[in-house]
Parts: sequence; C-alpha cells; structure tokens
Amino acid sequence: MLFIQNFVYAQVNFSTRQFRLGLTNDGRLSSLASGTANKNYLPQGVRNALLTVKMDGKELEPVSLQWKAKPGLLMLSYPGNVEAAIKVVQQQDYITLELTQLTNATAAEWIKWGPFPTTIADTIGEVVGVVRNKDFAIGIQALNVKTLGGSPDVDSDIQPTVEVNEQLLRGDVAKATSYGSLIQAYCRNRNKDRVIDNWSHPRYLAPAFKQDGGVIGSKLAIFGVATPQVLAVISSIELKENLPHPMLDGVWGKVAPHSTESYLIMDFGVNTIKEALALTQQAGLRYLYHGGPFDTWGHFRMNNKEFPDNWASMKACVDIAKAQQMRLGLHTLSNFITTNDPYVTPIPDARLARVGYSVLAADANASANEVVIGDPSFFNQFGNNTLKAVVVGTEIIRYSSVSASAPWKLLNCQRGAFGTTASAHKTGDSIGKLMDHPYQVFLGNYELDQEMAKTIARLYNETGLMQISFDGLEGCWSEGMGDYGKQLFIKTWFDNLSPALKGKVINDASNPGHYFWHIYTRMNWGEPWYAGFRESQLQLRLRNQQFYRRNLMPSMLGWFSLKAETSLEDIEWMLARGAGFDAGFGLSTSLETMKKHGRLNEVLAAIKLWEDARQKGMFTASQKLLMEDTRNEFHLEKNAAGDHQLIPVHNSHFVHEQKIRQPGEPVFSTFSFQNPHASQAAAFIITMVPKKESDLEVTFSNPVITINQQDAFTIPVTLKYNQHLYCDGKTVKLYDRQWQLLQTIGLNGPLPSLVNGSNQLSFDGKFSGENGGDLKIEMRVKGTPEKLKATR
Repeated sequence: MLFIQNFVYAQVNFSTRQFRLGLTNDGRLSSLASGTANKNYLPQGVRNALLTVKMDGKELEPVSLQWKAKPGLLMLSYPGNVEAAIKVVQQQDYITLELTQLTNATAAEWIKWGPFPTTIADTIGEVVGVVRNKDFAIGIQALNVKTLGGSPDVDSDIQPTVEVNEQLLRGDVAKATSYGSLIQAYCRNRNKDRVIDNWSHPRYLAPAFKQDGGVIGSKLAIFGVATPQVLAVISSIELKENLPHPMLDGVWGKVAPHSTESYLIMDFGVNTIKEALALTQQAGLRYLYHGGPFDTWGHFRMNNKEFPDNWASMKACVDIAKAQQMRLGLHTLSNFITTNDPYVTPIPDARLARVGYSVLAADANASANEVVIGDPSFFNQFGNNTLKAVVVGTEIIRYSSVSASAPWKLLNCQRGAFGTTASAHKTGDSIGKLMDHPYQVFLGNYELDQEMAKTIARLYNETGLMQISFDGLEGCWSEGMGDYGKQLFIKTWFDNLSPALKGKVINDASNPGHYFWHIYTRMNWGEPWYAGFRESQLQLRLRNQQFYRRNLMPSMLGWFSLKAETSLEDIEWMLARGAGFDAGFGLSTSLETMKKHGRLNEVLAAIKLWEDARQKGMFTASQKLLMEDTRNEFHLEKNAAGDHQLIPVHNSHFVHEQKIRQPGEPVFSTFSFQNPHASQAAAFIITMVPKKESDLEVTFSNPVITINQQDAFTIPVTLKYNQHLYCDGKTVKLYDRQWQLLQTIGLNGPLPSLVNGSNQLSFDGKFSGENGGDLKIEMRVKGTPEKLKATR
C-alpha cells in the first residue's frame, strides 16, 4: 500500500462532518482521522482489527473485508470459514457499527470491537471511552447494555481498578499505551453455565444468561470531533440512539449546573421533617438526604419509628418538602439483602445468589451439627465468605469450616439460621453455598436483583423521592456477570421510573461503568469516618477530581461530617475546595448535633453564601486554580453593597508546650510568622489540647502574646482543655469545644499588629500544674478582597 500524507489507501472509508474511519481490505483500520485538519491519529505499525472473534478458545482476526454499499454491510471473513456481517450507518457526527450476523454465533465466546489504537495521549477517559488532546477527541459509545466497554480478558467481567502515576484508573474502555492510547469494547456470549474466578472466589458458578441474544446485536458508535464538542456529540448519540438522556431542571445532566448540587445528609421522619427542612433551607440547599431509612434491605421496608406507615410516611415527608420547593433523597445498598428481610427469613428465596452447588452425600437429621457433601470446592473458599451459609431446601445452615479430607463435611453447623426452620434432609438433596458480603448481608441472582431494582423504582414512583445513591453496587457481581449485572440493575431501575421522574432523579454511586455513564448524574466518593475533617480520604478526594475531569463527569467532593466540634474555618476550607473544583458535597450530620453546635447559624450562612456563588459561576479560572490547592484558605463574605467578595487567608500553625524549668528560666515559646498581606490586627485561634498523660484538671491562664518586641498583650482568661480562644482581629471570645460561647473577653488596649513580611512572635502564660497539654496556635491574616460577579 502507498502512504501519502500519513494515510494508507483504504478499501473503505466512512465519514462524518469531522472524522474519517478507514478500513483496509483485510479488516483492519487504516485511519482514524480528523476530516478538517487532515491528520491521521492512527499509529503506524500497531496491529489492530475492527472486530475480533473468539471461538473454540482461539482469537480470530479478519483476513478479508468486503463492503456491500446497498444494504450497508461490512462482510468480514475469518480463518475456519467464519464470516461476520456488520451493519454500518454514517450519521453527521458519528458512525454506528452493529454485528448482525456471525457464523455459528452460539459457539462464539465473545466478540471484541478493536482495540482501536490512537496517537492521542493527553487525556484518557477510561470509563467514558474518549481520548482527547487540546484539538481533537476520538471516542466510542456502547449503544446497548450488553456491549461492555473494555476488554474481555477477565472472565468475571469486572472492570480493573489500578493505580498509575498516583491516579486511580477505574476501567479500561480507554487505556494509555506506549504509542498513545486505545479504546475498546466487547460482548460476551452467556448461553452456557461457566465456572469462573469471581470476587475472591477461584470457583464461582456464572449461570447461563440467554435473554440478551448473545453476541448478535452488539452495537457501537465511534466518533472523532473537535475537543470542545465532545459532550455535544455524546448528547446527540444518546438522543438518536435511544440511550438514557437524563435532564435536570430542563438541562442535560452532564452539563447541568444543578448536577453538582450539594446536600444535607441527616436522618428525618414524619415528626422531624419540618425541622430538618428548615435547617436545609437555612444552608441554602435544596436536597435533604436520609442516610439510612430502612429496617430491611431487599424489600426496603422503612424504619417503623421514623416512618410508621412505611412508604406512605415517606411520601408524606416528600409532599411537605415539595410544598417548600425542596427535594428528598435516600441511601441504598443496591442489591444487599439484610438477614432480617423476607427474602431470607423465615423461608429463604430461591433466587438468593449462590457461589455454587453440591449434593448431600449422607442423610442429615434436623439437629446434626455436621453435614456431609459430595464436593467441597464451592464451600471451602473463605476469601470473601463472611456469613458461611448454605441453603438446603428451605433451611439456611451456617458452618465454620470444611473437613480437611473426605468424606467432606461442613463442620460446627448452626441449624435453622436466620429464623429458618431446621429440618431433615436426604442423600442427594441439592445444597447451595450462599454468596454474601462483609456487611453481613446476602445478595441476589439476576432475577432477584431485577425484582429489587423494580422495587426501588416503585418506591420512588410512589413517594416522589428525587435523589438516590446506589452504594455497594458491586454487590451485583453476585450474578456472575460482573459489570454487566451492575449496569442491568441500574438500567432496570431507570427504565421503571415513571415519566414524571425518569431522568430527573439525581443518582450517584461509588462504582462507575461505561453504559452506566449515561444514567448516573455523578459519582461521589470520599468518606469522613477515618480521620479529621480535612484529612479523611483527602488524597482520594483530590484524585477523584482528576477522574471526573478525565471522564467528562460533574465533580463532587464526597461526604464530610459536620460535628458539634467542627469549626467554621474547616467548613470554609471545604467550601473553597468545592468552589475550586466546581464540586458539590454531602454534609453528614444530625438534628442533635446541629442543636449542640454553638456557631451553627454562621456555619449554615457560610454554606449558603459559598454555594450560591458557586452555582452562579462567580469564581474566575485563576481563583479556582488557587482554591484547588488544599493549602490555600479563603473567606467569602458580602460587603456593605451586598456584593460577594472573596478574601484570601494566610495562616500558620504553632504549638506552645508546657516546659518544666528551674526557677527564673524562661518558659515562653518563640515563632516566626510570614504575613504576605498588608499590616493588620492579629487574628488567631488558640486551643488547649490534652496529651496522653495530661491531668484533665490543668488550666492555662492569661495568655501573653508579643509581636515584634511590642508591648506584651495579655488576655485575661483561663483556658480549660478543648476550649478555643478565638480572635477575628476585632474581638476575643472564649468557646467550649462545641463552639458554645462562654465569654467575650474585655481588652484593655488594641490588639497587636502583624506587619507585612516577617513577624517574630512570643507566647507565654501559666499552666496550673505539671501535667498540662499543648496550646495549638493558629495565626491568620486576610488579603485584599476580590469582588465577584455572576456568569450564569
């Protein structure tokens, strides 16, 4: 073949307004080209195939290609007299490829689209399936749920999660390579039972799934477009190809400003909904979210105390919220099934997921604590086996271990577990190993998962709930179909929503997916339970922002925990990160906690002010870049004219320790503080914190601050443990650990000043005993306010 202008003369060319896909006469790619820039992004010398087929354990690549223009079919020939027909349709902005015929299709193990290699390496969207540089983007979109993004190399169909260059990559629909990148998709034939390695089980029965027709009908869109137009093209694909196309307040979810709306996470019920809504409104938020409303997962029965009439009580809460133009949501664990749910007790549902089966090798009476089985291979896998439960007939039996040799026995059995009835069983009776999860729950097979997905949809249809998180979505791996099962679960929920709700319910999950990308509003990772307010999963939160950007998703910061001890400064630190990344957050708290917080009104006012500014697009690109850096702090306020103004804050932290010295020896501490801003009165937060061996009765009296050898400034107050001495540059106040105001300190003179540049600080005071704690000192200075303007 001749190379002219970096193009190979192709057998067939397909074109859109901006893209050209070229194929050679042996079924390989010759170009992935920008039609406007006349540039080919296909790397030379990299082997590729339009469609690979696996049959009889062999991966077959095409050896010839013919184009039948009138029916619009590409005919591919493979070794062994295998032929495939691909229906091709050229749209304005994309090209669709659909497998319509394949020789002996029921014998095919899988078919794979691509991988399609490209020279583009700048941004690799591993979930959305788009690679892009500053000028051009090339992408694929699976056009039905059985066409999975990625590679079929793993029998479990669980997308890989790997860490590369301190970034978590959650999938391989697009993948970085030495020459640039590749994009790929596949479809597996599931018409036979398979035993696979699945979810820490080396042997797991993946039942046959014949409902989707196998590999025939697998369909893909491929496109190339100027980078700024990627989302517009995907939106067009969704609309024209009948993919999910969620709309939030009339705007496509992937670009809607409201897709990143923050929300308050707080338990409520029929007796507390009005109070909870009032606090949510005070924070300027529209969404109130219940973190755990269910007594059982599976049938999703509501907590009887909060919702005495089950779903009807939730609907009453929704109606109250709706009257105030507010929206309610709740948290689910997807297909997790609690052991108190009717799917488990008193009669276990036949559709609870099984790892695999054997038969009884001996009779077992109702009280036997050992059960003899024919084959232990499904039962002696303990890598992900929490409940250690089997089912025989309508009885669940728990066991501790499997005997080391034949006859194979389940040992130390607990009969009639989880409220089922112990009964006698006969030799040859089927026994199934139940699949479970470390949350102490069982999981469903495909049929049961579909029923639960429909139940969740019915819950939303009957109540009018408007937000959901599908936590634990990996539970759908119990079906033995990996990410396919996960996406079928979500699709069924989405398809069964009423017209009034479909596409309008904000939904997220902790587990993404290629087809799922079209349904979910956003992902929202980051939990507050593992460290301090700022530290808990901080690196994960930051890496997630890059993940969202790579994959063309709205950004979210994850969950934070508002405790009675949480400072206003911590809240503004979080809000500045949200502004920097244009990311929302979930703030987890409780009515009890909020009542205890002494500065709650200030906290809620700050959330309202920051979120209003973010939603109106008030922050400039340069301001956002500074706020992405977690070391930078900011304060937002309104000036006398009512304008938002952003104020940079510089702070440094010091520790004054109790020192035991000989009489007359100084015990003060000295520090150096750099003030990058103009000269101003000192602002500080001083907190007394105990050490491990501290005497909790010790106090610290009359703190003395000296700045740049000026006259010593003494504050007439006594601090106890976990109290805060708080100065905003104007007044000094004493708070307890929950920010309840204890005292406003009267001062005899003006506060000392911090000059621009270097400042020398001296700190002293008197501990009341020898086993004192540390005084944590935070010095704070403010920069020049920047007035903000709305852009949307």
